[in-house]
Amino acid sequence: MGISVVTNRTFIALVAGVTVGIGGMALAQQCGKGQVKVLPLSDWNIVEKLDGKDAKASVLEVTFGPGQKDTPHRHAGSAFGYVLEGNYEHAINDEPIKTYKTGETFYEPAGCVHRVAQNASNKTKSRLLVVILHPRDAKELTTWGKDKK
Repeated sequence: MGISVVTNRTFIALVAGVTVGIGGMALAQQCGKGQVKVLPLSDWNIVEKLDGKDAKASVLEVTFGPGQKDTPHRHAGSAFGYVLEGNYEHAINDEPIKTYKTGETFYEPAGCVHRVAQNASNKTKSRLLVVILHPRDAKELTTWGKDKK
């Protein structure tokens, strides 16, 4: 049992070190007019194809400051999100705004208009883990200001 605990602690320390290293090496990019912080964590070429095209999975950490919102936008592929911290308000196309809390997940189909993306709180930040499945040849993961396909 002692070896297992040491091994688990070593593994956790290694994961934490790699995560900090990735965060230090990756430049946080500002996206949209809302200046939402997006930290690319990884990109994976995947075996499955999307509409017959080679595909990639991009993993991002998205942080909204208190009361912060992003402008309407689209993603190059399907997006799957997990709320790491805080409350997040989200709406696609003409659907009503829905609030997601820490530990909840959401989905955006490829090509939809992500018309509401904002922190539900004016006091605390909101952080998301987002995975976007998209064609490998996509020039941009996100495009802003387009409300019609």
